[in-house]
Amino acid sequence: MKTLKGPSLHLAQFGADQAPFNSLDGIAGWAARTGFKALQIPAWDSRFIDVERAAVSQDYCDEITGTLTAHGLEISELSTHIFGQLVAVHPAYDAMCDNFAPPGLRGKPAERAAWALERLRMAAQASRRLGLSEMGTFSGSFVWPYLFPFPQRPEGLIETAFEELARRWRPILDVCDEHGVNLCYEIHPSEDLHDGVSFERFYELVDRHARCKMLFDPSHLVLQQLDYLAFLDIYHEHIRMFHVKDAEFRPNGRQGIYGGYSGWMERAGRFRSLGDGQVDFKAIFSKLAQYDYEGWATLEWECCLKNQEDGAREGVDFINRHIIHVTERVFDDFAGAAVDQQQIRAMLGIA
Repeated sequence: MKTLKGPSLHLAQFGADQAPFNSLDGIAGWAARTGFKALQIPAWDSRFIDVERAAVSQDYCDEITGTLTAHGLEISELSTHIFGQLVAVHPAYDAMCDNFAPPGLRGKPAERAAWALERLRMAAQASRRLGLSEMGTFSGSFVWPYLFPFPQRPEGLIETAFEELARRWRPILDVCDEHGVNLCYEIHPSEDLHDGVSFERFYELVDRHARCKMLFDPSHLVLQQLDYLAFLDIYHEHIRMFHVKDAEFRPNGRQGIYGGYSGWMERAGRFRSLGDGQVDFKAIFSKLAQYDYEGWATLEWECCLKNQEDGAREGVDFINRHIIHVTERVFDDFAGAAVDQQQIRAMLGIA
């Protein structure tokens, strides 16, 4: 068995325009002082990385790793979620997703998708130069607005959407394979890959590609009321990244999973800081140890109540307390005895 690594910190929710959160060196110093051992870097945030430069320059990548090493940190993974989101966008979300793209591409869905696919290729190249083996992303979504089948979905709608999704992603998976990087899709509501069934549908259409993997975040499964421990039993061979994020689901007589269009504070399902929600992390860390997960435990802070710096500080201690340092010996070795094959047969009455 292997002891997983951590804690790492996903930087997407911590980047800001003021120090120390506006530069890689500044945020690395803060993260190290807080107790983190690694950073998960969002490839779209130019305050922390120029992904275009990182794709072609080993010297630049060495500078990045050197900056983190100076603070006693390493990079756990690159995150490409914003790029992945733009690979597949339903027209209902065009205006909102345009904000993720350069101004010149806004209102041009085809060009925007092509730009995102090229950025994903760059991120795969950068991951190799940075010595990384995993890269996180979103799948994007063509059919999320059709989640509930009324009016009746026309025959072939879902099939066509997933065929196009697979067509767009297959070349990126091949690029990831060229660079020795696993592409880990975060199983996430609002994405076409939002549960096990949707992942399996996609996985088959990309011919069970060896680089098609998962990012496991139990909070998103809680909000769907999906059995996240059984999910680990079923999909552990696919899971190569782990966001440690808590959530709670408290339905009442007025709302349930769909939330009644309420804001995060008023929803029955809410993201919470670590330890403030309902996720059974003791069981999750036990299963990850059981299944030899060898990646990072990465804090992703999303909470509608608690300050993010408090959430980060408490999260470091929480993850450290939950990491299982796996045993190197069997607990009952002291009672073992050497028994040869003849004795074994005698014990079974078949001598």
